[in-house]
Amino acid sequence: MTHAHAVRARSSKDVMGEAMQQLHKVNHYVPQLYLKQWATGNDIRAYRLLVPHHSCPLWKRQSLRGIAQHQHLYTQIVGGKETDEFERWLDTNFESPAEEAISLAVNDQPLTSDHYRTLVRFAVAQSVRTPAGLREFLQRQKTVLPALLQQSVDCAAQRIETERVIATSSSPSRRNAGDFPLKVSIIQNASGEATLQAETVSGRGLWIWSLKHLLTSTVDKVPYAGWSILRAPPGLSWPTSDNPLVRLRFISRSNYSFDGGWRVPRGDIFLPLGPRHLLHQCVGRRSFPRGHMVDPDTAKMFRRMIVEHADRYVFAAHDQDIHDVRVRRVCAATYEAEREAWENWHAVQTSAESELLNR
Repeated sequence: MTHAHAVRARSSKDVMGEAMQQLHKVNHYVPQLYLKQWATGNDIRAYRLLVPHHSCPLWKRQSLRGIAQHQHLYTQIVGGKETDEFERWLDTNFESPAEEAISLAVNDQPLTSDHYRTLVRFAVAQSVRTPAGLREFLQRQKTVLPALLQQSVDCAAQRIETERVIATSSSPSRRNAGDFPLKVSIIQNASGEATLQAETVSGRGLWIWSLKHLLTSTVDKVPYAGWSILRAPPGLSWPTSDNPLVRLRFISRSNYSFDGGWRVPRGDIFLPLGPRHLLHQCVGRRSFPRGHMVDPDTAKMFRRMIVEHADRYVFAAHDQDIHDVRVRRVCAATYEAEREAWENWHAVQTSAESELLNR
């Protein structure tokens, strides 16, 4: 877990629903409508990859409502009030539209090009909205955010110079925390010289802003052609996880990584849709025919990749050998630290953004 950190450019400090709707405080980062494909009734079998002690059972039945979720993961503060607008937006634009397509796929019914487009959009959203996606995003910001802020400051300074805007005092300009958590100020020193300062917080608000940008302006650049639904062979089934979209850079069965891209050659992108159906695309080469049943060796390879790519949970209709493919980590200190970090997540993020925008 990573807490919020203030990031600044050109400063003296380090660079770096509707009213009647009930607020959704519990935010599912893997939708229940997706996980129910592996469920029996309202329960799903979960293999936890980080546990506090060896006596924890390997597999445990969890309720769909209580798994793959965190409180206030997507909550934003707008106008001083909490809003779950982003979670509702995800549901309206990515989750609910995919429900019919997933149902058709797992029941071996024909899919139209629109159904495939809906599934691909669902897959893109699922690749970035998880805690694993959050950690990847925050790690990336340590490298790219200072330069981006500096570029923003330079552009703003040029515009001010061009428009001959003269500031007579420290003049902060704040963006709404529900948008981009940014504050721009003109700071004057005793000699009358002015410094333009931009500040943001590398945390929840910036992450949500980036997700909205990606899922509105970038998602439709992902190729919608060349996708297949693959079937598992008899005796094998696909598990899924809390980080289910796999972007595989594949050289050989002993040489691969999970940093593949949507257009990177020699890659496979896949998302389990159910225990026997897998959404799949080969990048840069012809994919399997739609409805193709893969051979047992290939199926085992895909299963291994799904399990290895999981973050904290693997979900499966059957145990098979999943706990042998990836041995869980037993560490009480790490487990407790993560639990405490998520417990404090909302307070830490809200406080950091409030401090930035109100000081």
